[in-house]
Amino acid sequence: MSTSLGSDLFAFLSILAVALVVLLLLRHFLPLRSTPAYILLPIFLALVVPISIIFLLPIDLASSLRAEDEATRGVWLPETAVLVAWRITYWLTFALTWIILPLLGEYIDSGYRTPKDRLTYSLRSNGRYQLIVLACGLGGLAYVLLQNGFQGTSVKALVMALAYFWGLIFAIYLMGHGLVAVPRRLYRNANIRSRLRRIQGQAPTIHDRRTKAISELEELESQLTQLRQRKNGISRDHQEWIEEIADGSDIPEARLLPVISQPSRATIPVVITDRYLAELARKLNRARHKRLRFIDTWDNLIRDAVATQAVLNSSESKKMDLDASTPLTRPFEQLRVLTPYTRHLLHYHIFPKCRVFLAVILSIASVCIVWSELIKYIAPQLSIIRFTVVSRHGKVHFAGQIMATLWMCYMCAAALASFGDVKVWGNRALVKRNTYGESATWYAGQVAKLTVPLAYNFLTFLPPDVHRDTTFYKFLGQLINLTPLGKGFEVFLPIFILVPVCATLFNLYGRVKGIFRIDIVQEDDDEGTSSSGTASWREGRDLIDRELNGNIQSTASHRPPPPLQPYRDSIPSDSTHHRIIPPSSNTNTQSTPRLNSEQRQASRLAAATAAAEEEDESFFQGFAHR
Repeated sequence: MSTSLGSDLFAFLSILAVALVVLLLLRHFLPLRSTPAYILLPIFLALVVPISIIFLLPIDLASSLRAEDEATRGVWLPETAVLVAWRITYWLTFALTWIILPLLGEYIDSGYRTPKDRLTYSLRSNGRYQLIVLACGLGGLAYVLLQNGFQGTSVKALVMALAYFWGLIFAIYLMGHGLVAVPRRLYRNANIRSRLRRIQGQAPTIHDRRTKAISELEELESQLTQLRQRKNGISRDHQEWIEEIADGSDIPEARLLPVISQPSRATIPVVITDRYLAELARKLNRARHKRLRFIDTWDNLIRDAVATQAVLNSSESKKMDLDASTPLTRPFEQLRVLTPYTRHLLHYHIFPKCRVFLAVILSIASVCIVWSELIKYIAPQLSIIRFTVVSRHGKVHFAGQIMATLWMCYMCAAALASFGDVKVWGNRALVKRNTYGESATWYAGQVAKLTVPLAYNFLTFLPPDVHRDTTFYKFLGQLINLTPLGKGFEVFLPIFILVPVCATLFNLYGRVKGIFRIDIVQEDDDEGTSSSGTASWREGRDLIDRELNGNIQSTASHRPPPPLQPYRDSIPSDSTHHRIIPPSSNTNTQSTPRLNSEQRQASRLAAATAAAEEEDESFFQGFAHR
């Protein structure tokens, strides 16, 4: 009788590797030393537990082999251990997705001062969303009871089936978009000149968003400064609360003088309430992280533009020099490991060809996944994925386990890569070392929500006699197929993948935006135009030039800059286009954003103050927010 000691060691090392990778991710996006443990631990578990499913499902496939097939098994575990692992993984993921992380996110974003008030706000905000989910669940419960009668597994089956189908809808949509967007982005980035145009085309939009985020934060800080100067109508507790908010905002004392001399545009209520201060603190936190987000996005865009321009400039000289004194240069780019010629070969020839090769491989993989989704119940013997996972004898060996892991990794990566394109997540974003706590909990919750549906959806790609013998099917699949409606959803819902695939492949999002003025997905444009449709890549090129010249001038007192080649001289096809700038264009360029900002200032502050005195969120706004 064989033992699973080697498999146990492999499973332990896999979990340890996943935990190490998650720790590195948390260190990259969150300040570990200043982030409280009650935030880090749930986020850590919400990433480690779902990612471990990518290894647990192939182990389950091999563990379902008969006793006479033990010699040909790959990595396997006893059936009892696999069942316990699925129970812990599923229910811990369920609790984190639907209870812990939503409450924690609203607790972080509440803006209140005391833990009791934060918890009350979090419970009240999530209660609205949970009431809608409960109302839908009651209708589903009535249907399940009519179909199967009152049984002990009816409520459990309803809860697991509703959570599965709710997560599968988003997983299929995001994965379908990513299966097209990821290979296409790799293929487009292989063209260095086109990549530079796209970077320049994104510059005007990102620059405007950065300017707007800075302006909004300054307006809120100005409002906070006026509160600090106010002496009447504020209790001692509120004064201490205002000082705590000001300490977290790091408002310089020099900003107090302009506020005294200028007329106030903010409408501050006569009586300061807890709700008003909590709303102000919440908006300040969001505005502060929004500013950090777009500053980081702008800096990354400048770095990418400089690096791409350097690669393009090396086409003539066959040498790629990296100057350590160039502004915004990443630290690893300053290492002198390669010679200028080998660096040119690497960035100008090898990397683009690798991108094209990887784009072709991922495109073939995307076609295989879409094809398998469409025919897995009509003609399962024609599924391409089953041939790469299941052997000729209908068994899953070690090679099949590796292929299953790779397929699941690509499906999850395609779904997660779509989060940066689909514009329905509000102000949430991942920022290096400065991610907002509410955004971090939300992203971790989405990872936990999508992994289980994608794992079971992948399991249905395999032949019925293989996936029905697994512990995962006995634990989840039987409950999903408990009713005819559940079977129908399982059969027809994956066909929904054609909608995001066709929408991304044929740019239907751009047509919807042109007709209804609704910007759903951020698309890359080969012509180098921004998402607004009016700012060309030439405007972005000018903004990047201005940013680089400003950085060089700001560091001139510390070190003399070397002579730089003009930023735009390396595009020979458009060398006939020159910028025509009037003598007063610099003044107009600098004054126009200020005038626009001042015109929008009064309306934004009035709306913000009015919203602070009203209810925090409407019933349906709370549902859409979550």
